[in-house]
Amino acid sequence: MPKKETRGRPRKQPLVVSAEQRQELEQIVKQRRERRLVFRARIILKAADGQNDRAVAGVLRTTNATVGYWRRRFSQGGVDSLWDEPRPGAPRQIGDEKVQKVVELVLQSKPTAATHWSTRLMAQKLDMSQSAISRIWRAFGLKPHRHETFQISTDPFFIEKVRDIVGLYLSPPTNALVLCVDEKSQIQALNRTQPVLPMRPAQVERHTPEYQRNGTTSLFAALNVATGNVIGQCFRRHRTAEFKRFLDHVDAAVPKELAVHLILDNYATHKTAVIRQWLQRHPRYHLHFTPTHSSWINQVERWFALLSQRQIKRSSHHTVRDLELAIEQFIAAHNQNPKPFVWTKSADQILENLRRFAAETVKIHAD
Repeated sequence: MPKKETRGRPRKQPLVVSAEQRQELEQIVKQRRERRLVFRARIILKAADGQNDRAVAGVLRTTNATVGYWRRRFSQGGVDSLWDEPRPGAPRQIGDEKVQKVVELVLQSKPTAATHWSTRLMAQKLDMSQSAISRIWRAFGLKPHRHETFQISTDPFFIEKVRDIVGLYLSPPTNALVLCVDEKSQIQALNRTQPVLPMRPAQVERHTPEYQRNGTTSLFAALNVATGNVIGQCFRRHRTAEFKRFLDHVDAAVPKELAVHLILDNYATHKTAVIRQWLQRHPRYHLHFTPTHSSWINQVERWFALLSQRQIKRSSHHTVRDLELAIEQFIAAHNQNPKPFVWTKSADQILENLRRFAAETVKIHAD
């Protein structure tokens, strides 16, 4: 008897993405301005790598139908089809010339007797509504009311130090520990002068801005890059003697058979004769100094941010010892379920990003 033909769902053709389209999609993902557009570009890139709809949906936490929809859209219209189509509605009342005027004004000028534009000031200047100005700013990602700080390192060995430390993060040595070490100095024990009013439905927690200073402490901490575990000690002073005592504390806490790589900054107490002598007596320790103005590369700084957000910032302490007990409690709770920070950037990616930023800074300054 002849065999029956098996019927089933036709096999999906592989998604074809040209080199030019891939470059455009990767640029969209890198800019990260439009979340929905970035999401769709990631679907296409993963599908182009040979992953089926189910695998792509699992990675991006979406549905098979969504993946299939954007695959079809891309196959029919290319990269342009990933953008949202114009929605029906009343025609725009503000023309392109006015939109361009708003963008140019906020980017290239400042209002009289002010450092930056507000929606009210610009609305008065251009005889437009505040809501219209606000919509245009949101569409172009303009936020003149906000600013950030930056500091470009001038360390002559910046490249070498970045490659050294990132290499420890991404490819740690065998039979060794990598510890990120730093001090959070001058932590103030502040006591609110009036009782804190607890949170209630439809009412956030409230406290008085006035406080009483009750002294300071300094926290020395070492973060285990592999496990996320933290070794910490508080001292009332911040000198070489305290740093040496902390190193003794670390030495007693880590296994004796392992080499120890310490990542730390260029603070003077880390380079004194006393510390050099200590290192000579403990040859298993190796120091790796971060570049100047580059605290972002030391992972323990991120842990310090968690400590401030979750324990210190909104707390109230009558004495320095109360503050130190709160810090010790936070460390103990953290070490019960430690989670390491995941470092994803390679040294080449970091250096390329900084190169572009420096070039853009020089260009802006020249203009």
